[in-house]
Amino acid sequence: MILKIIGGFVAFSLLLVLIYRFVPPPVTLTMMFDANGITKDWLSIDEIDPDMARAVIAGEDSRFCSHHGFDAVAIAQAMRHNASGGRIRGGSTISQQTAKNVFLFQGGGFIRKGFEAWFTILIEAIWGKRRIMEVYLNVAETGIGTYGVQAGAMRYFRHGAGQLTRAEAARIAAVLPLPKKRAAITPRGFTRSYGNSIATRIGIVQRDGLDSCVR
Repeated sequence: MILKIIGGFVAFSLLLVLIYRFVPPPVTLTMMFDANGITKDWLSIDEIDPDMARAVIAGEDSRFCSHHGFDAVAIAQAMRHNASGGRIRGGSTISQQTAKNVFLFQGGGFIRKGFEAWFTILIEAIWGKRRIMEVYLNVAETGIGTYGVQAGAMRYFRHGAGQLTRAEAARIAAVLPLPKKRAAITPRGFTRSYGNSIATRIGIVQRDGLDSCVR
């Protein structure tokens, strides 16, 4: 019985990942349970300003194009930082965040992390980096009840994600860690300084080819 359940889960998860390799995920669990409703609008990665992908690489996962779903360096750094006390820091990659956002739910501790690792392995093997980035940019929460960079750009700047300035892309990326508590329009304090830092690093990402896997 247990083997049948495991086999069924493996088969179902493989099928779902294969479908989403070509079809946009229609809704996620996070969206379904969002009491604020859902505002989203899918854009292909070719329609999104290249600086948006560079901004999330700069802010979330600088080794996105060189790791295979898990960044051992970032995980080790997060463990050392957390052991020293202070604000908890995560070591999740964009691939892991995409797996969580599309297939799973927020929270859940080690059990969810285990499923997250499984789906991360699958999307890295079946989707590839460009598709992972495309899905991430379309399902990540960018504001209260707002999902994807297109909806975020319209919410904050009144134009689409295909016409973002470098500063605007950086501000959206700065919102991603805490989208319900931060805003990309007239940001203050940490969000403002973090956005400015990301804007500076976008040029480094482009210069060093750290976005080569999504171009």
